[in-house]
Amino acid sequence: MIGRTVEQRELLRALESVQSEFVALYGRRRVGKTYLVNEFFNGQFAFRATGIEEGTKREQLDLFREELKRHGRAKCPRLDSWITAFSQLADLLEASKERKKVVFLDELPWFDTPCAGFLRAFEAFWNGWASARKDILLIVCGSATTWMLKKMLRARGGLHNRVTVQLPIAPFTLKECEDYAAFKNLAYDRGQIAECYMAMGGVAYYWSLLREGESVAQSFDRLFFGESSVMRDEFKRLFSSLFRMERRHVEIVRALGGRKAGMTRAEILFELGEKSNGDVSECLEELVECGFLRRYNQPAKVKRGAVYQLVDNYVLFYFQFIDAWKGNDPQFWTHHYTSPKLNAWRGVSFERVCFWHIPQIKAALGISGVGADVYSWRGKDSDGRGAQIDMLIDRDDNTVSVCEMKYAQDEYEMTEEEATRIRRRSALFLSATKSRKAIQNVLVSSYGMRRSRYSGVIHREVTLDDLFREA
Repeated sequence: MIGRTVEQRELLRALESVQSEFVALYGRRRVGKTYLVNEFFNGQFAFRATGIEEGTKREQLDLFREELKRHGRAKCPRLDSWITAFSQLADLLEASKERKKVVFLDELPWFDTPCAGFLRAFEAFWNGWASARKDILLIVCGSATTWMLKKMLRARGGLHNRVTVQLPIAPFTLKECEDYAAFKNLAYDRGQIAECYMAMGGVAYYWSLLREGESVAQSFDRLFFGESSVMRDEFKRLFSSLFRMERRHVEIVRALGGRKAGMTRAEILFELGEKSNGDVSECLEELVECGFLRRYNQPAKVKRGAVYQLVDNYVLFYFQFIDAWKGNDPQFWTHHYTSPKLNAWRGVSFERVCFWHIPQIKAALGISGVGADVYSWRGKDSDGRGAQIDMLIDRDDNTVSVCEMKYAQDEYEMTEEEATRIRRRSALFLSATKSRKAIQNVLVSSYGMRRSRYSGVIHREVTLDDLFREA
């Protein structure tokens, strides 16, 4: 199995526990939650069932009954309620001779159809029966992250504080994608792996669609631009599976898609043409929890409020290329591979890749153990000229690392104009924030920096190879 070392260790601990354990996995659609559980337990479950997307109560109960029969409850009657369903499950488990009885309920939110009484029955099963035993390992999983957080991890009723192990499943890092590419015999160098990451992030399912023998351009054409490309409709499936009322979420990510540095809530409301809307705050929180947005605060002395930034690589790629694509060139990526448009996209996307690898950047700077806040910053000088810093690492050792991120096909060469801009914006940041910390200018680039008369403005360097470090 690629990666997931911490998650496997937690699952093993729960399996070997001398008491019953309640494990909740959650994370973005396609990230590999089900695969992790299936592979770790090698399909050996006392009971396993997966909810039906948009299924009715009757369909969910009939499916649950068929799984009960398949796992040994041969004479299970037709289920008339979830109370009956979990009673039958308890009887099945009591008859099991396994030392630890592993129950895996996948896509749990889909079982919870309106007015079905699923959660009440689930609570009764765990609180009134399973938790009192010492031999039950209950694992629940769901892509609808907001449902999992509200109903399982932050529940105020019968499930309050009942989950014993929380396992958020994050996308792969660059290193894990490199390992997966090697497993699939993809002849990609690190630059090509980074380019795939720019478009797909570390979502395991997307990487599984790449084929041995294809170049990156050929794979992109097949996946995104061909007439029957499998990723053309992924955006719609993604949001409809995560949010039951996804229209507002889509409006928000569309608004943020054109603002690289992000927007405050007030700016988002203005962009949506609304003065005040309570559901926007809830949607923003849900998008942060699902990993589509990152939220950061400006320095304490700059009262701008929290800033929301769209960081999901696939969603941003979708907005820039797929959503606006006219469909008249099934080899779009191959035909435009070296075009200014694609090179500009790589430059901006590389910055997002860096934000997904903050621990690796800190390790390269030798500050892994130093507390730090990471954010972007926008400001203006007395003449009204704007300045923007895409990544600031505000460290507890009285230093601010000001990161300049540059993607190039070769060593980056610092120009006089760029060196002047870096000095100016660092000075403006110190002036605007009244910070007394030392400034460290950092260049994060694909292949390092060529030495020149202007390269002295950079104090430390981080390269693409550093981003491939183990986290």
